[in-house]
Amino acid sequence: MEGVPEQFTDERDCASFRHLALLPGVELYHAHISRYAFEPHTHEAFGIGAIEAGAERFRYRGTQYVAPTNSLVTMNPDELHTGEAETADGWRYRMVYLEPDLLEQVTGIRHWWFRDVLRHDPLRTRQICAQIHGLWHTDDALAQQGILLNLIDTFRPLAHHAPQRAEGGHRFERVRDYLHDNYMHTLTLDELARVAALSPYHFQRQFKAHFHVTPHQMLMAIRLWRAKSFLAQGMPAADVAAVTGLTDQSHLTRAFTHRYGITPVRYQKQVTRR
Repeated sequence: MEGVPEQFTDERDCASFRHLALLPGVELYHAHISRYAFEPHTHEAFGIGAIEAGAERFRYRGTQYVAPTNSLVTMNPDELHTGEAETADGWRYRMVYLEPDLLEQVTGIRHWWFRDVLRHDPLRTRQICAQIHGLWHTDDALAQQGILLNLIDTFRPLAHHAPQRAEGGHRFERVRDYLHDNYMHTLTLDELARVAALSPYHFQRQFKAHFHVTPHQMLMAIRLWRAKSFLAQGMPAADVAAVTGLTDQSHLTRAFTHRYGITPVRYQKQVTRR
């Protein structure tokens, strides 16, 4: 791919995405990461992952975790997190990302959320790994629907189904909503502080204490998640950069690769492949 840098700087690192044309709202991901360290990023979907080999270190909700082989990772939408290898040979894992609307539509159950992000559960981890693998390797509609339902049944006992109560800080939830609504614009600290009715100094400190990231880190995470959606729809990368508030395509490429370990163009080719 002329003009597009390789997705990783180390040949031992690799990652692949797949979308299912017959199951919109599902994204599959498979990777083996040895040297790469993912910057804070987010998914507006539930992330369910199985660690097949090695171990990963990641930060989620301000806490550091280590996920060894046979661990199950369950992340809620819109939660920023990082990722890097804990062992010399890195870690190999599979993820499925399920949009909340899809999960509710398929099950008829609202208010899905996970209290615990990490569990050592060898049997359930192997089951989910096999189910993600099965989804990846079939294009049969009936088979995909059946596997998806089985996968949901596998992790359903780990989820809660009551409205999640915010742990205070409603003013910062308003700021997060504002970032989602205005990610395409140039934003300032003064502007965000006004939304929270705080001085810029107190806003920055309290925002970071609440979300464990800076306002800029959250804004970039939202922009890059939106970029994934536009790329999956086939929008040219240069246009994606423009509509997500980034400087140009080079800025998009650098930021996207730092967070997802793959260039925007390569990601687009993978998820729009038929």
